[in-house]
Amino acid sequence: MGILRTILTIIFVLVSIGLTVIVLMQEGKSAGLGAIAGGNSFWEQNKSRSTEAKFVLATKILAVAFIVLALLLNMSFF
Repeated sequence: MGILRTILTIIFVLVSIGLTVIVLMQEGKSAGLGAIAGGNSFWEQNKSRSTEAKFVLATKILAVAFIVLALLLNMSFF
């Protein structure tokens, strides 16, 4: 069980670093001129295809992985 805990800890550290990097790469909610004009622009209509949408999806996936790994590592049967 010690090997499994070590592997999960390494994965946990990598997920933590990845989550930090992805969050820092995202733009703020008020970034861009679309916020000034009201937001009904080409950018707003095609938001799901942008790299920003991919960052948001990656953030959600890494956040879930972070929580699951944190709970697994906290259990006492390892």
